[in-house]
Amino acid sequence: MLPEVGGTMKRFDFLTPAGLTVGVLMLLFGIVYNGGLTGFLSFIDPASMIIVLGGLVSGLLVSFPVKDVKHMFIVIKQAFHHDEQNLRELIQTFVTLSDRARREGLLSLEMEVENVDDPFLRKGVLLAVDGLEPDVIHDIMNAEITAMEERHSKGRSILEKAGEYAPSWGMIGTLIGLVLMLKNLNDPSTLGPNMAIALLTTLYGSLMANLVFIPLAAKLALKTEQEVFFKQIIIEGVIGVQAGQNPKILEEKLSAFLSNKERVQQNESNRNGEDLDDEV
Repeated sequence: MLPEVGGTMKRFDFLTPAGLTVGVLMLLFGIVYNGGLTGFLSFIDPASMIIVLGGLVSGLLVSFPVKDVKHMFIVIKQAFHHDEQNLRELIQTFVTLSDRARREGLLSLEMEVENVDDPFLRKGVLLAVDGLEPDVIHDIMNAEITAMEERHSKGRSILEKAGEYAPSWGMIGTLIGLVLMLKNLNDPSTLGPNMAIALLTTLYGSLMANLVFIPLAAKLALKTEQEVFFKQIIIEGVIGVQAGQNPKILEEKLSAFLSNKERVQQNESNRNGEDLDDEV
């Protein structure tokens, strides 16, 4: 029986909302601490918000198809979930597969992987069962990784563009405010509102870019790197199983992908397993 490797298990990532919350709270603290509630209210300007948000949305609609802009919210949702990837369980899965393949042949693995949740792992093992050459398997699975990276990059590019457009529209709002202010220097009552537009649009644009869009895009890029790393291990494991490598040798080979802490944990787990075998 294979260890349960569901490939990746999605869990809510508390760090993303925690980081956003801390950023907002620190900003509010700085405003309220120096200006009180009145100071906070002075940082709210609907006209500035409309300029930045309206310009941002219009820029995205010009740059991307409508369906991709709508898809942005699904992309953002991914940043609030963490994919649990247990490399030790994955390595143990390949040890089990290698052992069975050596004892009963590759064809015996077809039934073994039917209950595996990870489609990439299941596909790789089935390709090996079909008798394809290692180079062909490597090319097919790497092509799937490349396609995945392209899909992720396309979704992430919307956030990256939003991170570029928000400060730019903030500057445009600043120019609008300055023009209005300079045209009405003879009317002192208009100087305050126009200056507010000039300054707050820049603040809103920079805040949206540096607290929301750019950090979320970086988070998604990291998630993609982790997923690619996990899939590369699967490819190495599949090739090793097909080549009929000794389970112990395959385990040592795949353990090179583990961090030092994970290697120590795996060695302790292996020693505990050997101790139980001796007792039995």
